[in-house]
Amino acid sequence: MNGLHRKRQMAGISRDDDELVGLYEVAEMAGVSRTVVSNWRNRDQRFPAPIADLKSGPVFRVAQIRRYLKRRKTHMAHVVSTINLKGGVGKTTTTFALAEILSGEYGKRVLCVDLDPQTNLTTVLIGEEAWSKLNKEGHTLATLFRDALRPEGEPPKFDLEKTLQRGISSVREVHRVDLLPSSLDLIDVQDRLGTMSSGKFFANNPTDLLRKAIKPVLDNYDYVLVDCPPNLGIVTLNGLRISDGYIIPTIPDVLSTYGIPQIQRRVREFASNIGEDIAEIGIVITKYRAASTVHNTTISRLEEDPNLPVVMESFIPEADRIAASAEFAERGTLRQKYGYQGQFNAFNALTKEFMKLVEESV
Repeated sequence: MNGLHRKRQMAGISRDDDELVGLYEVAEMAGVSRTVVSNWRNRDQRFPAPIADLKSGPVFRVAQIRRYLKRRKTHMAHVVSTINLKGGVGKTTTTFALAEILSGEYGKRVLCVDLDPQTNLTTVLIGEEAWSKLNKEGHTLATLFRDALRPEGEPPKFDLEKTLQRGISSVREVHRVDLLPSSLDLIDVQDRLGTMSSGKFFANNPTDLLRKAIKPVLDNYDYVLVDCPPNLGIVTLNGLRISDGYIIPTIPDVLSTYGIPQIQRRVREFASNIGEDIAEIGIVITKYRAASTVHNTTISRLEEDPNLPVVMESFIPEADRIAASAEFAERGTLRQKYGYQGQFNAFNALTKEFMKLVEESV
């Protein structure tokens, strides 16, 4: 056991609690020897500065090391939340379309995390029958959050392996999308999370439940897409807690875009509070009508405002075929699902732009 591990154990502090790692643990994260990490530190100016120098050696923040390893192309998952305070703006459609195209067109391993109690992302990807069975057996994220409210001494019921749905999607050419499903029960649970016990050593944090639970599988993926509920409550903060960045899908009208500054402010405050960076990746224009004066005027306003995230260039049009893509039905190809008349091409262009912006932002 190295010095940092021993100090943590003696103090009753886990790696999850303080988010600090030593050189030995950095080497484990990167899958290289400690000598290699020492060389990186001596020769690469991008290597993060230590938070402190203990007798056992320097210690670093996990998030800073993760970002450094991504820049070195060491495999680490890109985690992105999709969020908007208004419902019906194409948030979930954007999430599952990105997931399926990242997998089917670009061979990426993708994990979808459904935090929205409406369960739309879940039912799109696995269907209502499969979801109903999982929900009845308690294999959804509602169980994870419900565990935080259980009486002291009662064992947790959340089982990551049974909850994680592997190789899902009704499109035959999509093979590498997994899902952590949601539940309607999250509606009741989310309002009570603020009352959870702080636990031994005050280590329990209601916004850190998801990160602790899925940490063992997180870096098995290239992309993790988190579909957040249309609010800025504790469940949404759990999604942001694991995220490198976020996108805001929105219809280009006044009501749908009104809450964007509030989202930015809340995310910045939260990121500052936990000592991390959560990048503003961009605004995704959805349900776009090219002939609409309101839509075009709103887009111009968004693009000209220097305080808002960048507006992504690939607009998703309003189309019946895209609306129908939210139905769980067997399809052979992504073009068949999203539409041959430019709809799939729009999503594909968005996905390529998304990958580029994520790589540049995080």
